Amino acid sequence: MRTTTVGDVTILLPDLDPEDLDQVSDLPDDDLHDGLVQAASWRGRQIADWSIRGCRITGADLGEIAWEGGALYGCEIVQTDLSGAALTGVSIERCSVTGSRLTGIRLIDVRLKDVLFDNCRFDYATLNRVSAAGSVAFIDCTLVHGTWSSCRLSGVVLRSCDLSNLELDSCRLDGADLRGSRLHAFAASLDNLQGVALTEEQLPELTRMAIDALSIDVRADSARGHDR
Repeated sequence: MRTTTVGDVTILLPDLDPEDLDQVSDLPDDDLHDGLVQAASWRGRQIADWSIRGCRITGADLGEIAWEGGALYGCEIVQTDLSGAALTGVSIERCSVTGSRLTGIRLIDVRLKDVLFDNCRFDYATLNRVSAAGSVAFIDCTLVHGTWSSCRLSGVVLRSCDLSNLELDSCRLDGADLRGSRLHAFAASLDNLQGVALTEEQLPELTRMAIDALSIDVRADSARGHDR
């Protein structure tokens, strides 16, 4: 059993030995188990009610795939292109995604449990009704200009990520660990951020969010030197 700890969260990760995996180049007609996928191109393919289990996928082109239903379990995804992909109703558990591009990805009704995203690009990503059923962490990820709506991500870890211009709508992010993340123009309802962990350096951005949320009018003290 392999685990990693990020902040206060421990994530159960896949423990794969490439020598125990079968080389796979073509997309099979049925579920994919115990496969080693290297530099394959499945761009734009459509799959439904499909399961990928115990696989290592590296250097692959999975851009613009449409995957509806099914599960991704116990997998390692490394330096893979998932830009423009659409995953709907997929369960992702005990997986690590490292150094991969997920620009413009759409995740809808996706369930995450024991998932680590490390040094990945999620810019312009759309997350709708994504839920964290267990430990989930994003480390050194770029999530700029994304739109997350109706997500349930309490306790998620977003460490040292760029959250600039990320917009959250009706998302639960309470108890999240945002330490070290860039919050420039980060937009979220304050009541959905209860109990988040921040560093002192991030407090000015939190202040900005509070001022925007409360429509506070910050003015110069024009009364100085005059009668009050």
